[in-house]
Amino acid sequence: MHDPTRRDILAAGAMATALATTPPLFAQQTGQGGTGGRFYEKGPVRIHYEEAGSGFPLLLIAGGGLNSTISGLTSGSPFNPIEEFKGEYRCIFADLRNANGGQSSGPLEIDRPWDAHTDDQLGVMDHLGIDKFMVASASVAPSSGIS
Repeated sequence: MHDPTRRDILAAGAMATALATTPPLFAQQTGQGGTGGRFYEKGPVRIHYEEAGSGFPLLLIAGGGLNSTISGLTSGSPFNPIEEFKGEYRCIFADLRNANGGQSSGPLEIDRPWDAHTDDQLGVMDHLGIDKFMVASASVAPSSGIS
């Protein structure tokens, strides 16, 4: 059973991140880095995720819309949130489905693409047996050169 409040909060966060990064979405691609990882699968959907640290669960979502990958957290941010928070939290992070350079894949429903991403994030957390968790996401758009 899915908690509609939990879904709404996560969906709003995902949408805010996507809207905040629309210009760089088409301007840059992020390569996949990191090690191994695991996969959550549901039907034709395959989500690549990793974990680090221990403590209260913290879902880290990389900014960048369709450039939202694990490598974006480790090298595309002003700081590496995994390294920063893994000493205090159980950090869970994943490639967004169909993100450029990511390892997650699966079809998106044309009428609910961001809901599908929310389904994926909640699916990973359910797969891990995590019912309550915090979410952190940030986006830093590179300068456009326009003044």
